[in-house]
Amino acid sequence: MTIKIRDKEFKPYLSSEQIHDSVKNIADKINKELEGEDVIFMGILNGAFMFASDLFKLINIEARITFLKLASYEGTVSSGKVKRLIGINEDIKDKTVVVLEDIIDTGITMENIIKQLRGYEPKEIKVATLLFKPEAFQKDYKIDYIGFTIPNDFIIGYGLDYDGYGRNYPDIYSVVKTNNSGSKMKNILIFGPPGAGKGTQSKKIIHEFNLVHLSTGDILRAEILSNTSLGQEAKKFIDKGELVPDQVVIDMIDKKIESNINGNGFVFDGFPRTFEQAEALCNLLKKYNTEISVMISLDVNSDELTKRLLKRAKEEGRVDDTPKIIAHRIEVYNEKTAQVAEFYSKQNKLQLIPGVGEIDNIFKLIKIELDKL
Repeated sequence: MTIKIRDKEFKPYLSSEQIHDSVKNIADKINKELEGEDVIFMGILNGAFMFASDLFKLINIEARITFLKLASYEGTVSSGKVKRLIGINEDIKDKTVVVLEDIIDTGITMENIIKQLRGYEPKEIKVATLLFKPEAFQKDYKIDYIGFTIPNDFIIGYGLDYDGYGRNYPDIYSVVKTNNSGSKMKNILIFGPPGAGKGTQSKKIIHEFNLVHLSTGDILRAEILSNTSLGQEAKKFIDKGELVPDQVVIDMIDKKIESNINGNGFVFDGFPRTFEQAEALCNLLKKYNTEISVMISLDVNSDELTKRLLKRAKEEGRVDDTPKIIAHRIEVYNEKTAQVAEFYSKQNKLQLIPGVGEIDNIFKLIKIELDKL
């Protein structure tokens, strides 16, 4: 049955029995892997108190536990800001530290915790989390022990809260999504040859219109890092030096869209790159009763692109980015990827924006087109 906390309704997601079994699995791994080590567990308050307590009861190696306090959450989202850690009263030098967190989403908070703890010179820092959201994860550090891999949904219970409420429930509940048809979404496809400034303008669009950044590169890395079935499938091809099949990428995008269907929309970055991918994306979006709203194509001449890419290569130490290779990349773009522009042009969704000039002036031109939506 559903429960209501303040203005939101939540439905059952993970039972206390499922949670107990998962916590036991984590404890069993820790007991086996850290036997004989000088271990200190550090639970992160407020959220991880239930997880830390239940886990520590199942630890049968010699270990101590303490709790750290920090502030990083406001409402239903992570602010990404971490204040100074409070409560490091233990001497952790040359000891194995296991940080216990209830949930890791973006990974920003945990990254800051790890950086601060390293200043105390522990032998090793390991991370254990009951819940992990690979779709939201933005970092590349290792998470050693994971209870559940879950979608990027908002959840409460078992220490997790909504504005301070809901921590007391023994089960975990996920928010009931409103019936959003998807038809009011702004779905922006940012397009252009290498060096056109897509990354820079994507960030501005996302910030201005509160959209979700959908980068196939980021999604691939997150799926592989969390060892999902899709990530395992993609890794097989990557390890052989082959391209990940379109269908695998589409399935990953499908997961990302589904978990953010109540948002304002998406900025597609790096996909689609071919006519076939554009058709596949079109069919996928129909499933959610939505579509690409507009393709913003940044128009930059070849000479300017070459100049930018050579400058970037010098700044980033990319010795392989020679004028010849850059010219080939632009040629490949014109031969293959530019077909995507034709696909959306036929739907009257292509908007060419001059990509040369001041960054803010280019964005003003983009904003004029997006405001029309």
